[in-house]
Amino acid sequence: MMEVTIRETERIDELNGRGYRIIQDRDGFCFGLDAVLLSSFAIVKEGDHVLDLGTGTGVIPILLEAKTKGAHFTGIELQQDVADMARRSVQMNNLTGKVDIVTGDLCKAVEIFGKSSFSVVTSNPPYMTYTGGLVSPNERKAISRSEIKCKLSDVISQAAALLVPGGRFYMVHRPYRLSEIMVLMEKNGLAVRYLRFVYSSVDKGANLLLIEGIRGAKHQAVVEKPCIIFDKPGVYCPEITDIYFHEKLMEHGTG
Repeated sequence: MMEVTIRETERIDELNGRGYRIIQDRDGFCFGLDAVLLSSFAIVKEGDHVLDLGTGTGVIPILLEAKTKGAHFTGIELQQDVADMARRSVQMNNLTGKVDIVTGDLCKAVEIFGKSSFSVVTSNPPYMTYTGGLVSPNERKAISRSEIKCKLSDVISQAAALLVPGGRFYMVHRPYRLSEIMVLMEKNGLAVRYLRFVYSSVDKGANLLLIEGIRGAKHQAVVEKPCIIFDKPGVYCPEITDIYFHEKLMEHGTG
């Protein structure tokens, strides 16, 4: 592992993928289970070029590099200090040349990278709409959680334009915004192919949604079996244990 600078408020966490580690700021927004699930849900084939919109700490490109045979991974992040932190994680894991972190606005990703530049686009975007009310006083957390700097429509329209025909878009979001997601994907030429709802336990409602869209494909949506996080309080289901500790991917495929 390459030695990099670790700032006073930062820590290093294990990723369990090829011994990879990641730098996170204790005072900022740290990645969660949603990012791990998305990296497992996304299908990245040998030779694919992948872009992660709003990459934050860079966890999704790093996990995808560990789990797949993609040719190259790029993350774009608006906040300069967060992008720098992600870039240092890439260096620490000796992934320079395989993973790039670009400082930039995902709303302008097409201007930065050009149309039809990627075979796969992923995103774990802010979940909450923003209407000008109170948000977290921590700016990093506010930007990560609420649509202050980008909206769902920006994420989906940019993803569609960035994909090659037949390219795949993967996103994790909240189920209550599913109808909005479906409308926006239809509008931008992305056919929903796979949907998977995530539940904390069998007696709870879904709290996350994983979705795959294909640019220019026919509409043949498949709702997959539910993903259950906990067998009982504090005990992961076997699938989640495999994803976290054995780097296994969710089993589904594109048609």
